[in-house]
Amino acid sequence: MSDHNQSLDPARAAIAPVVGLNATKQFLRYQASMFRLWADNCELMARNYEKGLEAFNSASEQRREAA
Repeated sequence: MSDHNQSLDPARAAIAPVVGLNATKQFLRYQASMFRLWADNCELMARNYEKGLEAFNSASEQRREAA
């Protein structure tokens, strides 16, 4: 058996943070894309709500004028 412990190898210790940062970078990109998708859906919902509100207001104004 060898006395050399691979977990204490300086080359591995230098590479470990790089691997961790690359994984974090990919995860943050995924989160950012999910946030953009969520924001787009919120904007679409707000536009649809405004269109529905405008249609309701115009219909109620027409009823008021007709009465």
